[in-house]
Amino acid sequence: MRPLEGYRVVELGIWVAAPAAAAMMADWGAEVIKVESPGGDPNRYTLKHVGQDVDSAPPFETDNRGKRGVVLDLRTEEGLADLHRLLERADVFVTNLRPGALERLGLDPDTLRERHPALVVGTLTGYGWTGAERDRAGYDVSAFWARPGIAAMLNPVGEPPPGIRPGLGDRTAASNLVAGVLAALLRRERTGEGGVVDVSLLRSGTYAIGNDLALQNFFGKRGRTRPRTEHESPLYNSYQAGDGRWFWLVGLEGNRHWPGVLAALGRQDLGEDERFATGRARRGHVRELIAVFDEEFGKRPLAEWAERFDVHGVWWAPVQTLAEASADPQAEAVGAFVEQPGMGEGPVLRTVATPVGFWGVDDKPRAGAPALGQHTAEVLGELD
Repeated sequence: MRPLEGYRVVELGIWVAAPAAAAMMADWGAEVIKVESPGGDPNRYTLKHVGQDVDSAPPFETDNRGKRGVVLDLRTEEGLADLHRLLERADVFVTNLRPGALERLGLDPDTLRERHPALVVGTLTGYGWTGAERDRAGYDVSAFWARPGIAAMLNPVGEPPPGIRPGLGDRTAASNLVAGVLAALLRRERTGEGGVVDVSLLRSGTYAIGNDLALQNFFGKRGRTRPRTEHESPLYNSYQAGDGRWFWLVGLEGNRHWPGVLAALGRQDLGEDERFATGRARRGHVRELIAVFDEEFGKRPLAEWAERFDVHGVWWAPVQTLAEASADPQAEAVGAFVEQPGMGEGPVLRTVATPVGFWGVDDKPRAGAPALGQHTAEVLGELD
């Protein structure tokens, strides 16, 4: 039995964040009904938005698998009435529409709680429900990446901020929303009352960069983001092997991991060098040590370093391409990828699994993403 068998979720979501949360719940056994406008979720056309003449939309299919699709025109009384009929039979309502839009539709949390007191309302916004900017439009690049300070911390001061890959902040916030919804459902089991789960991209971003914000709040200044050639911990840095492949040393506990790295390098003499003999000394000579490492690691291909690292207990990881990550046998072993039925007559899609596994439970997608309005008549007919 999947953990959420028997629970019903209604999703009024677009793009990634709320749909991804609902897709997790679908994989975990919930019955999820996706409500779309007559024009459909804009993520259906994600590749066309950037000028590609392609009908397929793998990101949309990934975040909407296992759902039944219903089209309702919420600008009409009939459409709103049908949505409320769905909510009467639902346990959870998930949405990422902005606060003002929900209020205009009479779907804001306060109104919904009056009409459906046992309903768990999960909202995912850019900037929350309070404050002067609550209705500001916010994708994850703005509300999760730029605004909380994440982008500003990834490059040294003075360099331009790096770009974000699509959906990184959305999926983080989606996981937060699922966690909050499950907590609210547990509370409802004890009290019989629904509740409101309020997740924002902004708050998710500040939590994600919490280590740096904790230091900022305590010391009144930011930590320094250094170029890799000046990294304050040479044993916790990236390097390039002789075949051009990059990898990361992850010796965060410097004194503990130092002997293994020297053994792998065959350079125990570095341990006798007064510049590198202690953690304090290494901290004062990071440029010199990184330069030595760069020279040494450039002498062998990554495959040879991998063998040496593993023999000597060095903690490390390769910097993989997406193609390598997709074919990684360890990722396959932990269930990171699944196959799901294609949308409509589309081909089977190999895509990412949810980040959580349940031992002894088959939580693979039961169905693909719905075509626009595919189940409208079926679902509304069940309400009669």
